[in-house]
Amino acid sequence: MTGGFLSIGECMVEMAPLPGAGDYRMGYAGDTLNTAWYLRRLLPQGLAVSYFTAVGTDAVSDRMVAFLGQAGIETGHVQRRTDRTVGLYLIQLTEGERSFSYWRGQSAARTLAADAAVLDLALAGMATAYFSGITLAILPKPDRARLLDRLAAFRSQGGRVVFDPNLRPRLWDDTATMTQAVMQAAAVSDTVLPSHEDEAAWFGDTDPAATAARYAQAGASEVIVKNGAGTMLALCDGARTEVQPVQVAQVIDTTAAGDSFNAGYLAARQNGAGVADAMAFAAKLAAQVIQTRGALMTPTATLPQ
Repeated sequence: MTGGFLSIGECMVEMAPLPGAGDYRMGYAGDTLNTAWYLRRLLPQGLAVSYFTAVGTDAVSDRMVAFLGQAGIETGHVQRRTDRTVGLYLIQLTEGERSFSYWRGQSAARTLAADAAVLDLALAGMATAYFSGITLAILPKPDRARLLDRLAAFRSQGGRVVFDPNLRPRLWDDTATMTQAVMQAAAVSDTVLPSHEDEAAWFGDTDPAATAARYAQAGASEVIVKNGAGTMLALCDGARTEVQPVQVAQVIDTTAAGDSFNAGYLAARQNGAGVADAMAFAAKLAAQVIQTRGALMTPTATLPQ
């Protein structure tokens, strides 16, 4: 990742519950933005972390872009749309588990892959491109194909593509469309970071090993299967690694658990850590995140080498 990290997706206005009845805090988050946020806090400042999306030209979009810049995330490739604005979601918590209500049907981010030349410009000079199943889900079908095509070209030129399937069936027309698109994305990716619980539900995987094998067969050389509080599994160039994550006594909010894990793993690997140490660090970071409210926090864990 010496040439920088580009995260591709949708940043939204987040309304997160505060302790008490009916009070919410407004912030900004989204799966690929959350990962970029944690990467920026973990990686050395000399290594660029950039965000690629589309927003509006209204005040809330201006504040969002300013928020990204203040966080140290480069915004030079954030596209502006005069006829759209950003999406919004509201978090509801029940015993630490989250559910969401969304308002994003006409969000500007749905147009982020409308222009191949703009995509190529954002990818130019980057070492790693990161995207998710949610990135795919919000795009019209032609734009989805365009994004995968440009990522494949980026990969063929030596770039590294990282993909989190992040399966969200409510965003898709049907399960078959979702699973097909996810596997098409895996086919252009070097690293895939799935969560076994989701994969079991929608692909029928019997265990993390089945999830890892399916993505490896699709062409990924590095598959890290998250598994909640259970044993995580990695399949990297055919070598299998298992790691038991740190256990958390009290879960406050699971928002961004997987996103922060992804950032922790990628940052640790960038810092020279082996697969097992990177997985353990990522799990430690995610454990910190789920013991606080909201998606974003300042991590205190130190990167392994």
